[in-house]
Amino acid sequence: MCIYDQLQALNIELPPVRTPAAAYAPFAQTGQLVFISGHTASKNGQPWTGKLGKTMDTAEGQQAARAVAIDLMGTLQAAVGGDLNRVKRIVKLMSLVNSTEDFTEQHLVTNGASELLAQVFGPDKGAHARSAFGVAQVPRGACVEIELIAEVE
Repeated sequence: MCIYDQLQALNIELPPVRTPAAAYAPFAQTGQLVFISGHTASKNGQPWTGKLGKTMDTAEGQQAARAVAIDLMGTLQAAVGGDLNRVKRIVKLMSLVNSTEDFTEQHLVTNGASELLAQVFGPDKGAHARSAFGVAQVPRGACVEIELIAEVE
């Protein structure tokens, strides 16, 4: 399976690596593991702001998480020298969901990213460990922030 055929079938064009918003690198590699820094949700080039359980529902949060996954894949592509077919597997996601204290569907919001990664990389390479947390705030008021760890060949 070619990753780029999957992306084309899903009508996804990967963005370039975003300039970091603070003092960190967009990615770091040690051995065969690539760590992608947290990416916040954006929509039309601006932060996708909102609070799950107050101004956003789970379905919109899933769309935002899916958008984050697309940005993460763009950064991962840069990290692996431009060829996502070098990705052996997605190892882990950590998701921070900007939510009210009574919102309990962070795991469902994060499915927006997890399901897309499984579609693009396939059920074996795309299946990953995951954590999803509700937090009081995410940088720039974004509704979701996700980081990713991948193993590469």
